[in-house]
Amino acid sequence: MSVDLTGKVALVTGAARGMGAAEARLLTELGAHVVLTDVLEAEGEATAASLGPAARFVRHDVTDEKSWDAAVAAAVDGFGRLDVLVNNAAVYSTATVVEEDPARLETILRVDLMGPFLGIRAVAGAMRAGGGGSIVNISSQAGLQGMWGHGAYGAAKWGLRGLTRTAALELGADGIRVNSVHPGAIATAMTAHLESKEHPGAPLGRVGEPEEVARLVAFLASDASSYMSGAELAVDGGASAGRLPVFPQRGADA
Repeated sequence: MSVDLTGKVALVTGAARGMGAAEARLLTELGAHVVLTDVLEAEGEATAASLGPAARFVRHDVTDEKSWDAAVAAAVDGFGRLDVLVNNAAVYSTATVVEEDPARLETILRVDLMGPFLGIRAVAGAMRAGGGGSIVNISSQAGLQGMWGHGAYGAAKWGLRGLTRTAALELGADGIRVNSVHPGAIATAMTAHLESKEHPGAPLGRVGEPEEVARLVAFLASDASSYMSGAELAVDGGASAGRLPVFPQRGADA
């Protein structure tokens, strides 16, 4: 089964670099026209330029409702329609709950949860007009399980998980599918603090690559996933499956 996005128009937030850039790149390679958005203008312009005429960049603050209206208008006016939204933009930090700064919690909630909320509202009309669409919310492994030091980030990503399910219920009659993707540790600027690509907490033993997330996003954006909505899909090397044993594993025939 091949994924074909020919004729589709996508909007990818946080697409200047990292997972967002990888997602935008793959979507264009599969035939979509893509509007890349970010607050990082120079990087966003360069990324869009590298993808050719099928892509364009729009400066976009996901916490601002009017900025969302402008981003959606750029897609519809520039490419004629809007079929796919990838809510990828996010900020990340860690701290224990008792040490977390309430102001930082508010910032994380505004970008990582309010941003997708405003995005879903902003694209719904254009997707209805086009007969449906696909919304892919990039949550996190921290949205599937409790993780030490992830009180603020986890709260936002668990909230995005709930928002995804609710939106799937409410928008399904319009032919709009809404699913969430839950990456684990991925080799991006967010994980630059990691000293190695080895990941002992994941059964596959390594950090993931942005392209591995992008492939799942492309599938959900395409008609190949036409009967999927409200789903929660982990791409974390098995890290959210449970804890690895701390004792030596016995052989299969022991």
